[in-house]
Amino acid sequence: MNPEGTYIAQMRPQDILIPVPAGLCCKPGGFHIDPVRPVERAVITHGHSDHARPGHGHVLATQETLDMMRLRYGDNFAGSTQMIAYGETLKIGDVTIKCHPAGHVLGSAQIAVTCADICIVASGDYKDAPDPTCTPFEAVPCDVFITEATFGLPVFRHGDAADEVKKLLNSVALFPERAHLVGAYSLGKAQRVIKLIRQAGYDAPIYLHGAMEKITRYYESRGINLGDLRLVKGVKKADLAGTITLAPPSATSDVWTRRFPDPVTAFASGWMRVRARARQRGIELPLIISDHADWDGLIATIGATGAGEIWVTHGQEDALVHWCQTKGLTARPLALVGYGDEEEEEALPPGEGGGA
Repeated sequence: MNPEGTYIAQMRPQDILIPVPAGLCCKPGGFHIDPVRPVERAVITHGHSDHARPGHGHVLATQETLDMMRLRYGDNFAGSTQMIAYGETLKIGDVTIKCHPAGHVLGSAQIAVTCADICIVASGDYKDAPDPTCTPFEAVPCDVFITEATFGLPVFRHGDAADEVKKLLNSVALFPERAHLVGAYSLGKAQRVIKLIRQAGYDAPIYLHGAMEKITRYYESRGINLGDLRLVKGVKKADLAGTITLAPPSATSDVWTRRFPDPVTAFASGWMRVRARARQRGIELPLIISDHADWDGLIATIGATGAGEIWVTHGQEDALVHWCQTKGLTARPLALVGYGDEEEEEALPPGEGGGA
């Protein structure tokens, strides 16, 4: 066997992908996945700011993720960019990568990295629940599956998002003199909530905080019909009675809310399963709607991949690692740092404060 053949025969998963301070590094391919600091070559799974950061030399991502980075950071967010489509395969260095839908937000992708007959799937953030605003999650057979664990405890079972939207619309009908403010992350969650409201039969105008406008209009440009949407800025207080407004979570506890008549504050998040969190934030109407897999979704996905080894990252790692081990799977926490939870808190972008 030649030296190269010897090397390939001895290759292990951790020789292909390894955690480093910048993030998840693929040494044989010469790139990082979702790096948290500037690197020469980055593969980005989706557009949320804890995964998609500016300043890389070269970025490979889906068209939607590249577009969202451009919207957020400007045209010069990276030295150069390259688009990869779902199902597309690329050879990078000594590895082959393939892009699969993650079901998290528009354009979100899982990255399958194959080298020496070992396939590792980096899921990024994902959910297996239906979402009318993005391509459904696809379970990818692999040897090693890298899973998030944002809601990696058995207490987190999200239920049907359509039922949560019914709660919202029932409240709107019950309190016609009050405005309803729904806190929702600006990328993905807000557009999903709007679409679910439309699917429930609500066709009145829905109002937007200014920070929501760019990304929501982008969703519409990709063929996602969200109905009559209007900016709330400039609308008279009395005219907002009986209406629904979507805003970043940070805005719903801001002086900005004073423009609304006796507002009912709602928050769309998987964290609303924990009642103490809703109380701490002063949320009157918690809506359990998440763009991350719940406990059942996590363990079902792990099973569906057929992977014998599971690497768990950002979230409730220990419980999921323990569950995997009780099922006879090799499992370990990756302990990557720098990834937040967009559901829990969102700071307004510069220049898009309470006046929007």
